[in-house]
This record gives sequence, structure tokens and C-alpha cells, in this order.
Amino acid sequence: MSPTTLPAGPEQGHVTFLGAGPGDPGLLTLRAVEALGHADVLVAEQDVLDVVRTHARPGVHVVHTEAGPFSDPLPGTGAPRPATVDGTSTTAQGPAVRDAAHLVMEAARGGRRVVRAVSGDPGLDTYAAEEMLACAAAGVPFEVVPGIAAAVGVPAYAGVPLRDAQGADVRFVDARTASDRCWTEVGVSDGTVVVSTTLDSVAAAAGELVAAGRKPDTPMTVTVAGTTTRQRTWSATLGTIAQTLKQAKVLPSPEGGRPVIAVVGERSAPAQRDQLAWFESKPLFGWKVLVPRTKEQAASLSDQLRSYGAVPHEVPTIAVEPPRTPQQMERAVKGLVTGRYEWIAFTSVNAVKAVREKFEEYGLDARAFAGIKVAAVGEQTAKALIAFGVKPDLVPSGEQSAAGLLEDWPPYDPVFDPIDRIFLPRADIATETLVAGLIELGWEVDDVTAYRTVRASPPPAETREAIKGGGFDAVLFTSSSTVRNLVGIAGKPHNVTVIACIGPATAKTAEEHGLRVDVMAPEPSVHKLAEALAEFGLRRRAAAAEAGSPVTRPSERRPGARRRRAT
Repeated sequence: MSPTTLPAGPEQGHVTFLGAGPGDPGLLTLRAVEALGHADVLVAEQDVLDVVRTHARPGVHVVHTEAGPFSDPLPGTGAPRPATVDGTSTTAQGPAVRDAAHLVMEAARGGRRVVRAVSGDPGLDTYAAEEMLACAAAGVPFEVVPGIAAAVGVPAYAGVPLRDAQGADVRFVDARTASDRCWTEVGVSDGTVVVSTTLDSVAAAAGELVAAGRKPDTPMTVTVAGTTTRQRTWSATLGTIAQTLKQAKVLPSPEGGRPVIAVVGERSAPAQRDQLAWFESKPLFGWKVLVPRTKEQAASLSDQLRSYGAVPHEVPTIAVEPPRTPQQMERAVKGLVTGRYEWIAFTSVNAVKAVREKFEEYGLDARAFAGIKVAAVGEQTAKALIAFGVKPDLVPSGEQSAAGLLEDWPPYDPVFDPIDRIFLPRADIATETLVAGLIELGWEVDDVTAYRTVRASPPPAETREAIKGGGFDAVLFTSSSTVRNLVGIAGKPHNVTVIACIGPATAKTAEEHGLRVDVMAPEPSVHKLAEALAEFGLRRRAAAAEAGSPVTRPSERRPGARRRRAT
């Protein structure tokens, strides 16, 4: 397919102009997610694609437009924004540049369902309005899915309410296009002013407001990367904002400055923002946390870390491969169908996957489990079984481990149990604790190697350098093997990185590898481990506040600032 070729579709096309919000993917509306799931073609700037692409269906045709939300048409030409298709320039033979409107129209005329995603809300995007008019003129049906505008969403995440019980006036200003008359109108008002500008132009915008009549001591907040975990907010006044940014070492950008939202007025006073800054005060806000597990294993853990404001980075430390001799697994699956077993026990998602793949190989489905009791260790294992169409009969009521399963497992009773045998599909390196415990309860156990675990390939060089160079704020170790394997494939985490371990055995292994353990879960649970790390982050925040120091992440410390473990 050439870069300018779009996939074919039915005769009738449709365009959805979709607001992607200010940056937090969680702010997408339900209608937006639904539209993305049905799109044939997705047209958006790169930063917007990062927000919406995960909700698009597999195989969606992606068209990148290169300009961001604060970009203008090409200087002196009035030419529309350039675009790329899946990263390839859509410029045809010669200097002409195809604009997003042309691509949207071409795709829609070809009968495709097109989603045109823009930052914030489509109603506030000049280009989206032009593209809507083009659709209307051509008779192409379209709809608009509103999004949260940055001028509204960012202050909410920065802890700056725009109105109070007195219903003060709120004015919105785009500093790039504001006229002298506009500045004069907001200058004489005593209400709240929300200014969309760039980091390099904040001081100039503050000067315009002072020149128009606002007092220099009027409170002002400036937020960059709002609603994302890169968000940062500075509080000052119109007269001191330039000095505040200079002291914070906010350097000018060679590209003209990053987009920011500035709020001017009493609602942005520091004393009030300190109480309402719910987002940036999350216990692990902005922390880059290394999770040495596969994406499937880490899903719920990563979601929990995000709820604390962290940025999880998943690095697999093991890879799963089929057993070297598949005959044992084949016999066990056939025995499952012929009634050899009373129970089957799954201790991992990988075990469910291995049995499911063998079922599919034989043309079987979940109906083969009829009459067999099923046990599962852990929430994710149970979810994998339910996705397969099997509801577990037994999940440990306490600790989600082999020991927890044994506590709830019934002893063999020849009166109630017509068959005394259990099928246990597991990894090649699984411990014997579960097998020994089941035998003590009177059961016969077929302990079958369903898959092998091997050390994963090393992560990309960038990740390895971040691990060794202190680029991560914390690393969560969920087993001794994750310690050994991570150090083996990527090197030892830097001494400024917070080391969190799921239990004493894992902590001992970490210490044997020269790591200082800062956090240990109160019980062997990945979710309790994440909670313990969040509590550690809260204590650091409280200590910094008590000392009158700025809150920093561990990776922002000087390399020698943290005491190394004594050897």
C-alpha cells in the first residue's frame, strides 16, 4: 500500500469529530471509546494518538497530522497542516502538502468510518470547524463527540476551581490570538481569567494583563502538561511569575514553548491550591516505577500504581515456552476428557493459557470441564478462566498462594469423591509445597509440566540505562526470581532507586545482590506491595513538607544523596 492509499470500504462514509481531552486518557467519554472501537481510519496529531489509539480496533488505518494544538498554518502561506500516514509523509510527488481535511474527506467518500480526534474539545479547534464545514458542503454525514477542554480540565487537575459560591465571572483568553481590546476587557474585570499560552510567553501574557489594569499582586498559577503524570504547577503573581519560573530553572524551548494553562485571580491563591491540589499530591505522583512482570501479569498492579499517580513501566523478566516433551500434557488433557480427574487446579494465568491452547489444538472448548471441579489461585488466574468460559469452584479465601489454596482444599472423602485424582498443570520450576499438601489430604496428584519458564531477553538499551543510571524512582520485586532475572538481563538498579519487595525471601535475595530494601509488603500480595510503596511515598511527602523542602522524586536526588547499604 502506498503512503497515500487508504483502505477501501462501503459506499457510505461517516466522520466523527472527537475531543480527546487535555491529556489524561481516563477523561475520554464512553461515546468516544465506542466511536474509536468502530473506526476504519483514525486521523490525529501524535500527542492525541497517544491518548486514543489504545481504544481503536486492531487494523485501524492511522493518519498522523504533524502540528500540535498550539501550531498555526505554515507561515506566510496559509497552507493547512501537513500529515503523515502511519508515520510516512503523505506529500505527493512535488511540493504540495495534503492537509487533514483532504484526508478526512477522501476516507469518508470511500465509505469508511473516520474518527478525527483533536486535543480538548472539537468546538474549540479551528481546524476541526473547517473540516466540519467541508463535510457539510460535500454532503458527508458527521457527528461531534465533545471532549473536556484544556482550559477547564487542567485547572481542575491543578486544584484551581474557576468559580465560587459568589459566581464570579470567568473569562477565557487564547494569548496567541488575543487583541488589545480582549486584553483590555479582561484587565478591567475582577473575575477569573484562564489563559491558554506557551511556557515561553507566560510572562508576556502577565504583562498584558497588568498593562490592561490588573494589579501585579494578583495570584496566578501556571500548569504545564496538565492532567498527565508530567503535570507541574507553579504559583506566583502577575508581577512575580517571570522570576518564579526563572528560579525553578524552567528553560525556554527552542520550539517556541510548551502549551500551558494559566489561571489568574483569587481562586488560584496558593493557600487555597495547597488544599485542593488533589492530583499532584498523590503519594507516587510522577514516579516512574519498574514492574518486572509481563504485561498480562502486571495489568492490575499497573492500574493500582496509576491510581497513586505513578507511571508503571513493565519489563518481562521471564519468557514462557512449551514443555520439552509434550506427551505428559497430552495424556493429562485426554484424561480430563475421559473422566480421570475429580479436580483441576490452576496456579497461574500461564497454566490456564497452556491448557486452553492444548484444548484448541484438539478442537475442545470449555464444555470439556463438565463434571470436573476447578480451583484457581489469584484474581488474574480466575479472570483468565472466566474468559475461557469456566467459573472456578474454589479460590482461596485468604492468601492467594499454594499455602492459601491448601487451607481451603477439602480432604479426599471416598463417599463424596468418586475419583481421587487431581490434574495440576504448572511451570517446570514450581515448588513441591502444593503437591505434598494435597497428598497429605489423601489425593493423588498428576503434577504436569504445562510450560517452561526461561529468562527473558534483555529490555531495550534505553531501559537498561535507566535502571542502572537511576532513571526509575522505584522497582517492585514480586519474587526472588524477578530479582535474579532483572539483575541478569538489565543490571542492578541504581542506589537512588527505592527497592520494594513482596516478602522476606525476596528481600533476602535483593540484599544478596547488593540492593538496599526500602519497602516490604505486610503480607505476600502484589496489591499490598503497591499499597506499601504508596505509604512510603506519603511519608516522604510529609517529611519534605515538615522540613519546608520541595517534594522531589527519588530519581531527582543527587547520586550521592542516598546512603548505600553497608557491606
